[in-house]
Amino acid sequence: MTFCFSPLAEFRPAVLKGLIFDCDGVMLDSRQANVSYYNVYRAALGLGPMSVEEEDYVHAHAVHDSLRRITPPELAHRIQEVRAGLDYRQVLPSLVMEPGLIELLGWCKSVGLRLAVNTNRTTTMHWVIDYFGLRGFFMPVVTAGDVTNPKPHPESLNKVLNTWGLPPHEVAFIGDTWVDERTAQAAGVPFWAYKNENLCADLHVGGFWDLLACLRRRFNRAQVARTGNRQGK
Repeated sequence: MTFCFSPLAEFRPAVLKGLIFDCDGVMLDSRQANVSYYNVYRAALGLGPMSVEEEDYVHAHAVHDSLRRITPPELAHRIQEVRAGLDYRQVLPSLVMEPGLIELLGWCKSVGLRLAVNTNRTTTMHWVIDYFGLRGFFMPVVTAGDVTNPKPHPESLNKVLNTWGLPPHEVAFIGDTWVDERTAQAAGVPFWAYKNENLCADLHVGGFWDLLACLRRRFNRAQVARTGNRQGK
């Protein structure tokens, strides 16, 4: 198991040209905010709060799948009606950006690394981007609404790769759930697990400050190696 805070950390990909971020649980600590949102939805149906299993499910899956999961079959016909009455923007102040994210993104841009988002969010993602001042960092931003098959199907990661014109082995996908892990495996993309040591990953990231330090060391070593090669010619 490789951790990014190790000074000797070596990890895939060997050549890194782009980073792809999941949103919830990676860019944002959003679990409690999302739990509150879905519990408000259930209350509107006259239901009690979600179970822990349901909370885990909605944290990792697209909204359409989540609503079907937490809605009894006899109330399924009311899903769109009740959802239309909820305003996710009221939840935005409850979301917490992960420490070090902005600094990491700024450094990545400065060294020419491409950045993208791959999330099972749908229409709420642009609100998140604007609320936290993240516009301009990511291209593309792929949501569950942009693909026919959301995560864990590899279509969303393949969409990013096609946009960038890069092969799978030159990027990394940062995620925090088994859904992200399987998505990366299916697309052949190196997977970096964020704050979840239970996942099978090429790198385990304990926080963005650690990752920034790790990437700086790696890029500095690569720069020194290139300089040495030029001087030796």
